[in-house]
Amino acid sequence: MSQPPQLRSTDAGGPRLEEVMERVGHGDKDAFAVLYDAVVATVFGIVVKVVRDQAQSQEVAQEVMIDLWRQAARYRREQGTVMTWVATIAHRRAVDRVRSAQASLDREHATAARERPRPYDEVAEEVESHLESEQVRRCLETLTELQRQAVTLAYYQGLTYRAVAERLGSPLATVKTRMRDALIRLRDCMGVGE
Repeated sequence: MSQPPQLRSTDAGGPRLEEVMERVGHGDKDAFAVLYDAVVATVFGIVVKVVRDQAQSQEVAQEVMIDLWRQAARYRREQGTVMTWVATIAHRRAVDRVRSAQASLDREHATAARERPRPYDEVAEEVESHLESEQVRRCLETLTELQRQAVTLAYYQGLTYRAVAERLGSPLATVKTRMRDALIRLRDCMGVGE
């Protein structure tokens, strides 16, 4: 196998990056090693300024170098220098990482906010309770006096049907009928479904 021709040197003694990039675009691994050495410090410097995390910056810099290997054939001299092209790829990749990390963090915060129990609103609870009490009072007024007495003894004083019957001096069956009719009226008045 023949040796690839040597890369021409620039005035500074190193190979011209445009020639290196052209050879990388044709799959030359040795040229990629030269490119890697020439740009890796610049790539890492750009990435770390954007990402601001050493470990993630190293990952992103490696991703950029892989992108350079894969996209080398797309480089066009007339659109800018190799370093400008490399810097653009590095910056875009770093910004993508930051955006991705922020989106992930936002999703986590949104999930945590949805799962967090809502704080108890004492004022709202008190208002709701007061409104329900008013509605119950209004609905109790629609009952007959005997029905209202039976419901009051059973639900507000905690008496059993038998104890209500004894207190009112009425047969147990009569008290049960009054209670059933009263509860149906209350349910209808308060708009509670069956």
